Amino acid sequence: MLSKLLSLSWWVLLLRGVVSILFGIAAYMWPGMTLVTLVSLFGAFAFVDGCFSVFHAVSGRKEDERWWVLLLEGLLGIAFGLIAFQAPEITATVLILYIGFWAMATGVLRIILAVRLRKEIGGEWWMALAGLTSIVFGLLMVARPGAGALAALWIVATWAIVGGVFLVLLAFKVKALGGRVDELKQRLADRHQKS
Repeated sequence: MLSKLLSLSWWVLLLRGVVSILFGIAAYMWPGMTLVTLVSLFGAFAFVDGCFSVFHAVSGRKEDERWWVLLLEGLLGIAFGLIAFQAPEITATVLILYIGFWAMATGVLRIILAVRLRKEIGGEWWMALAGLTSIVFGLLMVARPGAGALAALWIVATWAIVGGVFLVLLAFKVKALGGRVDELKQRLADRHQKS
């Protein structure tokens, strides 16, 4: 069950949310940062978030056959982070397009996870909202790539904070679910043994 996978390592979702919020706050606190700094900061954020997602997927691959969705999201983040580290001097337009397409891809993957979760838990809409926020953010970035680095910085910071809050809320939801999933599995096993 996907909910079991998430509840086993709920703390990874929590860390991903906290890292996202911290990235957003850092971006707000340094509005005069250079483009190279923005690329490096965002690359570090995407890389760390991707590593957490890969860990989450691999550690729970025995719990759910659709663990590859989390893995794919993580690999996208790691790839983007590596690209950003390799070429931090890329132009603002290319940076914005990279960020936009990465955000849309991860948003779609989060919505897929939310759809899979809806059969298992309530509150899966936190994941769907995080995905929708990423898609809207990505579309804004791709639709207006020439808006300027400072404007992009505010959009990136807002997206990171909002998406991070949704992941933190989901983490606490699946943490609470963990004990109930084990209890339900035990009841089902007991019924099966009695019959």
